[in-house]
Amino acid sequence: MNVINRAQAPTPKFFRVLRSVGLVIAAAGAALLTAPVTLPAAIVTVGGYLTVVGSVLSAISQVTVDDNRTKEDPEEVSDE
Repeated sequence: MNVINRAQAPTPKFFRVLRSVGLVIAAAGAALLTAPVTLPAAIVTVGGYLTVVGSVLSAISQVTVDDNRTKEDPEEVSDE
């Protein structure tokens, strides 16, 4: 299964929730990084870490596949 098929395959409910949480964390980090006011360096560093963690969490959650649903409906996800 290649990456495109994997991203389009059904995702388990837990990982859909985790993906949403990752997007919120990444958005919070991006908000800290692009704040129009001067923030202490520690807060900007935390914002960078939050952005990376949220992005990785969302990406990993997106490519997690529900094997049971994939095996039941082979036409939905093909190995081309």
